[in-house]
This record gives sequence, C-alpha cells and structure tokens, in this order.
Amino acid sequence: MKHSFQNFQIDHMTLLLQPRLYHVAYVIFNVIFGVRPEDILYDKRKEWIPGEGEKSLTFAAKLGEANKDDKAKNKTIVAIVQPSEPMNQPSHVREMLDSHNAAALYQHMALRTNDLLAFHKFATERGVNFITPILKDEDEDLIQVFSGEWYYPGIRSSAMFFEFIQRKPAAETLDALQKANKELWFRDETFLGLYGEKEREYQSGKVTPFIDFELFELIENEIKGMKTFEMNQETMDRCEKIMMDYAKKKNSK
Repeated sequence: MKHSFQNFQIDHMTLLLQPRLYHVAYVIFNVIFGVRPEDILYDKRKEWIPGEGEKSLTFAAKLGEANKDDKAKNKTIVAIVQPSEPMNQPSHVREMLDSHNAAALYQHMALRTNDLLAFHKFATERGVNFITPILKDEDEDLIQVFSGEWYYPGIRSSAMFFEFIQRKPAAETLDALQKANKELWFRDETFLGLYGEKEREYQSGKVTPFIDFELFELIENEIKGMKTFEMNQETMDRCEKIMMDYAKKKNSK
C-alpha cells in the first residue's frame, strides 16, 4: 500500500563544492543556467576570523519555475555549499569532499511530502534514524527533518542523506508539532543548525546511519542470495516486519 505521504516530489538538492569551484559555479549558474540576482534565494555568510571579513557559506539558486500560480511546489532549487572555514579549522564539508576525492558532491535531496508528521512516525516505526527533530522554519513557512546518512558496516560514511519537508503546513500540524517538540531548534536558522549538527557528527567520528548497522544486516540476511527482480511482496512484508520489530525493541529500551 502506498500512503499519500509517500507521494514525494523533489523540493531541492544540496550540492557541496570545493571553494575553487564554488566561485566559478556562481558565474556558471548565472551565464549557463540563467540565474539572475533575483533568483538567488539566499546567500548566507559568516566571518570566521574577526577582521578578515565575511565568507559565503552557501547560496540557493532558483533554476526554474514551472507554474507561477503555485510557487511552493514548482520551483527547481539547488543549494550550494562550500567549506569556508579556515584551513586550520575542522570542516565536515571539506572532509566529505576530500575523503571522496571530489570537487563536487550532492549531499542531500529534499523530498516534499503532504504530511511530514505521518511520514516521520511511519519511518521511525520502521527503524529510520533522524539526526534532528521535526523543525519549523518560520521564515520559509515549512517544517523539515533530516535523516542519517546512507552507508553500511565496514565502510566510511557516504556524506549523502535525505531531508523530508512539508511546505505551508496547516495550523493543526503546527499545533501537534509544538506539543510533541518542546525543543525550539533552529527556527529560521535551519541551515546553520544542520551545519553545526553535521560538524558535531564528523568531529565525534560517529556519523548516524540511515538505519542502524544491526538492522541493515538483518535485512541483508533476509534477502541473502536474492536478486532484486526475485523479491516479491512477501519478501517486502517479511523485511518490513523485521524493521518494525527491531524499531519497537530499540524504542522500548
């Protein structure tokens, strides 16, 4: 059964770039993709060392808009991020790029849903890890949550995760969120809050996976020897039960 909250649409994507590419990319987005000054949705900056001036942390570019009468659902947006920290200061963005020997790396895709609270409950009950609570961004009129990274035991973290987002949430959704989430996190500083959370993960050496490694191996063992085209609904039902049993046991501790 496909639930209505699983009818996802791509809201935006976040692209990490090395500083040398970051500045050239700003030109390319303007000249090649037609991004005008009014299409730069934000340009967040920070002065890392007093007196040296601000550096750009990230900018978001609107590449297109399909339907003028539905602005919340028809923009094509890419958020671009560079490691702007001084070279002697840790940077999870630099580590993500350097550890994969990459000049550019897609960090996360934001999938839009019509009911984030229902999806979050559904996913949590099946063992999905989230690194933040559901957050409210008052400036953008949206709520969002960020998942753990996609990787598996014995390999370095991938630097890739998902954001799930709901734009223009109803008043009753916000009321339910406020009651459930006593922690006022990020508010309109969602980018800086996420940036700080990922930095803490990478400095600790403990990057949260999308699903626990133990659960990953339980699923892997269940489908061992099977090809994707050999997996039927019975296979999926067995795996879903494994996921729900695991999450129930974990959450009861």
